[in-house]
Amino acid sequence: MTTLLEMRDVHAAYGPVQVLRGLDLRVDEGEVVVLLGANGAGKTTTVRAICQMVGTKGDIQFDGTQLVGKRPEKMAALGIAHVPQGRGTFPELTVEENLEVGAYARTERSSIRADMDRWFQMFPRLAERRRQQAGSLSGGEQQMLAVARALMSRPRLLLLDEPSLGLAPIIIQDLFRKFDELNEQEGVTMFVVEQNASLALGIADRAYVLEAGTIVVTGSADELRANDEVRRAYLGF
Repeated sequence: MTTLLEMRDVHAAYGPVQVLRGLDLRVDEGEVVVLLGANGAGKTTTVRAICQMVGTKGDIQFDGTQLVGKRPEKMAALGIAHVPQGRGTFPELTVEENLEVGAYARTERSSIRADMDRWFQMFPRLAERRRQQAGSLSGGEQQMLAVARALMSRPRLLLLDEPSLGLAPIIIQDLFRKFDELNEQEGVTMFVVEQNASLALGIADRAYVLEAGTIVVTGSADELRANDEVRRAYLGF
C-alpha cells in the first residue's frame, strides 16, 4: 500500500507553548486512520500542522512533497481538504453556493455540476435544501455540507477534525455511516481526529492514541479495541 501522508519527528507550538513533541504517524492511500486522545492532547494541532496553520518543525511528506514551510492555502492544490472543528461553512451563502466555493480551484463546469449532483445523492438532505442559506441548517446538516464542500475539490486526503462535536447521537451515527461509504465506495482516504472512539474505530483501518503531544499507542482498529488501557480510557468498558 502506498504511503500518502507521513509525519516524522514533528514538533508544533503556539508561540512558546509546545504542543506536539516528536510525533510520528502515517496514512496510506485508501485508508481511514483515526487519531484518538483526550482534550488538550494535541489532536487538532496535528491537523493544523499538516495544513501548516501552526508553527511546525520536522518532516511532513504528502505523496513525496514536503509540507513544512508551505502556505496553508497551497494545501487544496496538493489534494488535501480540511473540514475544521466547528464546521466552518459560509452561513450567508446557500448550500449550492457553498459547494461551488469548494470547487473554486477547478475550471471544468460540467464535471463540477456532476460532482455536485453526486454529493447531493449521498447527502439527500442537502439536495432538499440546496437553495437554503447554510446558516439556517441544523448542526448535522452543516457538518454534511462541510464534508460535501471539501469533497468538491476532489481531494486525495480528507482531514476531519472532531466531526461528531455538538451533534446528537443519531446524527453522529448517520454521519459516520456516510464516512464509511465514502471510503468503501469512493476510495476517499481519511484522517479523522475524534473523541467518539467507538464510532471512529468502527470505520478505521488503523488508529493512533495521542497523549501530551506524543503517540503512545498505535495499531489496527481491532488491536486498539482489544487493548485494555484504550478500552477503559476511550471506549468505556
